[in-house]
Amino acid sequence: MHLSGLISEIRKMYIIGWYNELLFMSQLVRYGLVGLAINLLLYCGYLLVTYMGLEPKISMSLIYITGVVIGFFGHRQWTFSHGGKVSHAMWRYALAHFLGYSINFLLLLGLVDYLAYPHELVQGAAILIVAAFLFVVFKYWVFTGNNVHAVN
Repeated sequence: MHLSGLISEIRKMYIIGWYNELLFMSQLVRYGLVGLAINLLLYCGYLLVTYMGLEPKISMSLIYITGVVIGFFGHRQWTFSHGGKVSHAMWRYALAHFLGYSINFLLLLGLVDYLAYPHELVQGAAILIVAAFLFVVFKYWVFTGNNVHAVN
């Protein structure tokens, strides 16, 4: 390979790397916006139903299911621009959320029921912990393949 060909290849790798970094950051921002909107609304719903007397883990379970359904469409279409099979992504999405739900449930169980922390604070922190976990799983497992913006 000539020097000019090597420089051309290095330039292509740099541009692709830069573009993928920009894509990652834009997905992270969009994920944050979709998640913030959904979670703010659902957290208010959680506080309302617990204030009305529903037990915190039952409240979280009902609210979580609502967020899962709304989030699938927002994240698939806007956050990750996924153009792959809907059924394939849906099954992976459901499994990812089952794991996210389990993390959330165990945090409430351990920190509220056993250590007596306020459920309002634990649930607020759990939202952030589960959100970080889900972003990684969505990006690298659920919404892979046929991403309309991906560059390899």
